[in-house]
Amino acid sequence: MDTVALFFTGALVAGGIYWFLCVLGPAERKGKRAVDLSGGSISAENVQDNYKQYWSFFRRPKEIETAEKVPDFVDTFYNLVTDIYEWGWGQSFHFSPSVRGKSNREATIIHEELAADLIQAKPGQKILDVGCGVGGPMRAIASHSRANIVGITINEYQVDRARDHNKKAGLDALCEVVCGNFLQMPFDDNSFDGAYSIEATCHAPNLEEVYAEIYRVMKPGSLYVSYEWVTTDKFKPEDDEHVAVIQGIERGNALPGLRAYSDIAETAMKVGFEVVKEKDLAAPPAEPWWTRLKMGRVAYWRNHIVVQILSAVGVAPKGTVDVHEMLFKTADFLSRGGETEIFSPMHMILCRKPDSS
Repeated sequence: MDTVALFFTGALVAGGIYWFLCVLGPAERKGKRAVDLSGGSISAENVQDNYKQYWSFFRRPKEIETAEKVPDFVDTFYNLVTDIYEWGWGQSFHFSPSVRGKSNREATIIHEELAADLIQAKPGQKILDVGCGVGGPMRAIASHSRANIVGITINEYQVDRARDHNKKAGLDALCEVVCGNFLQMPFDDNSFDGAYSIEATCHAPNLEEVYAEIYRVMKPGSLYVSYEWVTTDKFKPEDDEHVAVIQGIERGNALPGLRAYSDIAETAMKVGFEVVKEKDLAAPPAEPWWTRLKMGRVAYWRNHIVVQILSAVGVAPKGTVDVHEMLFKTADFLSRGGETEIFSPMHMILCRKPDSS
């Protein structure tokens, strides 16, 4: 009888673990397993020190407002979070409006394909992806448009991950990835048929500088679309709660400082762009983009337990637990920003470089 009871107890525990990790929601996304979590280009023994270094930037806020310091700041952040993003979120490091009847992945692809359609990307064209991450949007846009996509990211580890994903997807002939600073891109003037940035230029200390650089490498007459992180007209700088939410978003996402929605078009025109269209894609009647964050709370705690176990046994680097906890807190700030409508991660601006340029 004891043997039978022990067997059923063991089966119950095993079934509970399977339900917790698998049925409740997969603890990993295609392309990254929990046991492979790392610190990107940072050696395992230095992850915790680099996490502390990341937070030290905020004790010297003037340094993250300069073009000289931003590459180190952003590179450190993405070394710390890239694997966790891939594992817990997917290969597209951005948000998208929920779409009724569609999965999160399907809604993400729809959002990415919209960017391709807005810039009228066509087969054979050379299109620039500004801040490409591990290439989720790049692959969706290449598949949708059959254009040749060239992505740039500051992080070497992301370059390697993107190239690996491109090859596995059979899209390496259409997708190229370059390691570089989008404030000083290694591309010739007037060399791209179009460009897009999806929630990436928010990392620039000065939006005018990155827009000017994008303008430089685009051909006259070509289109550029960006999904920008902004504070909306509902943000009140005198409201302490509003300020706390925005600061939480900034600090958990390696941002020198969020910009007001009203600054975007003005900056684009200042560098020479013609503004074709501007719209907050998060505004009603769009379905909330932050519901995925709120629905993922149970998955977070499940994943956090996994990270703690892997860190305790030495599989995941020390400091991984701290990074994962930081991202959870940041998700709460993002959700609050979305619910109060003081923040949008998808203020869309479509620009044209004049033919006479």
